[in-house]
Amino acid sequence: MASGTAASMLTQTYRDALDRAQTQVNALVLGKAHEVRLAFVALLSDGHILIEDLPGLGKTTLAHALAATVGLKFQRVQFTSDLLPADILGVSIYDTTRQAFEFHPGPVFTQVLLADEINRAPPRTQSALLEAMAEHQVTVDGVTRALPAPFFVIATQNPVDLSGTYPLPDSQLDRFLLRLSLGYPGEDAERQLLAGTDRRQLIAGIAPQFGDGEFDAVRAAVPQVHASEALIAYVQALLARSRRHPGVRVGLSPRAGLALLRAARAHALLLGRTHVVPEDVQALFSHVAAHRLVIDADAGSDAAAAKSILHSVPVD
Repeated sequence: MASGTAASMLTQTYRDALDRAQTQVNALVLGKAHEVRLAFVALLSDGHILIEDLPGLGKTTLAHALAATVGLKFQRVQFTSDLLPADILGVSIYDTTRQAFEFHPGPVFTQVLLADEINRAPPRTQSALLEAMAEHQVTVDGVTRALPAPFFVIATQNPVDLSGTYPLPDSQLDRFLLRLSLGYPGEDAERQLLAGTDRRQLIAGIAPQFGDGEFDAVRAAVPQVHASEALIAYVQALLARSRRHPGVRVGLSPRAGLALLRAARAHALLLGRTHVVPEDVQALFSHVAAHRLVIDADAGSDAAAAKSILHSVPVD
């Protein structure tokens, strides 16, 4: 079966479920349809999300609603300065009855992990997530254990309150497929929030929108979405431009290009297409690229640099 045909059949079969899922999450995270779509893009393409935002703007609601809607197990870890790697990965405890060590898995053994205020934990604890995010496995006491599939991390950090925090190293940032911000809700959405039912009660009452194996089938269709040679050349041109753009000290790696293509395929599938178009790349570029760029101190923000790179590369 041709890849385009397979993706087309999957799109037609599960389109209603995808639409229902996005509608359900949008009913809980009001006024943030673009950000909800980005969350589904990351989940469908086996990526992770870093949300930089102030407290109380719906980051936890988004993570919990996404897990409940897709039917995935959810865990939340509040990162603090005294959090240890074992608090995330788990620990082996000696069982005197069996006279052997027994492994007690930590909260990372889930499908959706909310790593709240990840930059408040020291680098050693942050690095405990590196193998999990990159390889979907963890190694404790020399034993490697696979994580459930899918495994999806939503990490948050406060961009304003940086006292007592540890900036994420480039190697950790590169493991996040997308970086986004929710921002304050619009006036109408905020009024609905203030006048409506508590989000936690609403999430407790929602039902998964995918049957057994359906979401796995949709995820399997993402790599089958076609990206033409011209589209790949466009992505390559963006990578090349990032490496010689004024104010950028370190541009995008080939891994960033692969991440951009993977996300663009998921974005196209969510919109009901079996092929990627430049608009998919353009909609995602800043979210995929900005946090991977290393810019000069006087060059402004990484988001501004990513936007400038995108505007400087024409679509042939």
